[in-house]
Amino acid sequence: MQHFEESIYRLIVETSTNLPGDVRQAIRKAREAEDRATRSGISLSTIAENIEMAECNVSPICQDTGMPTFVVHTPVGANQIVMKRQIREAVARATKDGKLRTNSVDSLTGANTGDNLGPGTPVIHFEQWEKDEIDVRLILKGGGCENKNIQYSLPTELEGLGKAGRDLDGIRKCILHAVYQAQGQGCSAGFIGVGIGGDRTTGYELAKQQLFRRVDDTNPIPELRELEEYIMENANKLGIGTMGFGGEVTLLGCKIGVMNRLPASFFVSVAYNCWAYRRQGVLLDAQTGAIKEWLYPQGSEQPMRDEAAASSSAGQEAAAESERREVVLTTPLTEEQVRSLRVGDIVILNGEMHTGRDALHKYLMDHDSPVDLNGAVIYHCGPVMLKEGDSWKVKAAGPTTSIREEPYQGDIIKKFGIRAVIGKGGMGAKTLKALQEHGAVYLNAIGGAAQYYAECFKNVNGVDFLEFGIPEAMWHLQTEGFAAIVTMDAHGNSLHADVERSSFEKLEQFKEPVFK
Repeated sequence: MQHFEESIYRLIVETSTNLPGDVRQAIRKAREAEDRATRSGISLSTIAENIEMAECNVSPICQDTGMPTFVVHTPVGANQIVMKRQIREAVARATKDGKLRTNSVDSLTGANTGDNLGPGTPVIHFEQWEKDEIDVRLILKGGGCENKNIQYSLPTELEGLGKAGRDLDGIRKCILHAVYQAQGQGCSAGFIGVGIGGDRTTGYELAKQQLFRRVDDTNPIPELRELEEYIMENANKLGIGTMGFGGEVTLLGCKIGVMNRLPASFFVSVAYNCWAYRRQGVLLDAQTGAIKEWLYPQGSEQPMRDEAAASSSAGQEAAAESERREVVLTTPLTEEQVRSLRVGDIVILNGEMHTGRDALHKYLMDHDSPVDLNGAVIYHCGPVMLKEGDSWKVKAAGPTTSIREEPYQGDIIKKFGIRAVIGKGGMGAKTLKALQEHGAVYLNAIGGAAQYYAECFKNVNGVDFLEFGIPEAMWHLQTEGFAAIVTMDAHGNSLHADVERSSFEKLEQFKEPVFK
């Protein structure tokens, strides 16, 4: 087993930096179905570019590399204690090399371990089987989509859909509602794994196991195959679209599994996964630990560039550009500049911006800022950073889900004079009111596009609160050409609220029974 640790390291790097071929194919089909001149179409083009950049740079596709979760099948007699130790060593090495973000945090103190090791991290499931090889599968599921997982206990009443009973039709309603409630906060267009039955724990495990299936496979259970096909057809009629911008493609894959349950319990568990569907597997030689086979199509088999399609849509995109308003701004921003912006405008930012996530927002509620934030831009981002000599390098820097900062954001805008907030998925009524009252905007960046945005950061000017951990620290980044879309403006308009209202109206059309 002298090659086992190296094989696991290669698996981690491949999973983090190179989206599998079956996932790429699903995204290519989404691009073909979406009008490339729309916000969702532009986002899908950015996503495609980011996928290729990550592969070329061998850097994380998305800066949130999630909770590394391994499922390992071993022959009888294999030493699982040694394997677990070597998996942990490979995780620590990949973290040090910037292939994984430092994501393991003490739940009581908030302290970051810095190496992705700690109680419960990484997650490793071992199972024995009768084959001679070792099968190792890894999924990296980020926190933004993890937070949109949902579990239903049937019977229940669902908004827009009415009563969901303990039958196939009740399951159908739960799945549609799960897609609706995720909106753009889970980095749609996404994939879902569904677990029917079990208890609360095993139901979620079953749902996550479905995400290890191939995108193009066929469910062996006829009723579930029909349900998967139904969901794929009709979830895309909700009009949520990529990043929740509205559009034709909301769901890229649906996989459903079933297990027995207790008579008193009927759970439907949904594991939501973003477009950055990072899972891969290897078949290893049981004697040496060397890789014999990759278990999913590798990304190089499905290049994301489509020159023919790009050429055919060039005229359409050129026409759309004349209708879209692009505004180039340099920080610090003025209230006059911000109030001139409207939902739908594309803003190109230059100058310094500051990252800020949960720990910083909580801190700023009761303390002064270490830097002047009057006219500043706050970026909801937990980047992957590497120290090279005495300086820091941004390795991956896409947006995090903004709604977590809703309890703080309005107060912080007022307190410090912040003019723009960047994130993904939008924010709520309290923040929208503060934008209007104090003259600020919310800019939606493309979730998961960590390489695309990392290119925009030309220098790290400094960092504060490194004791919070690298993702939660306040990084001061010199920016050039950072593009994002105004989705909440200083006039009380919110694209996110509009799409949610529209998708709710469309959800109601699925109230009547389909499966009997």
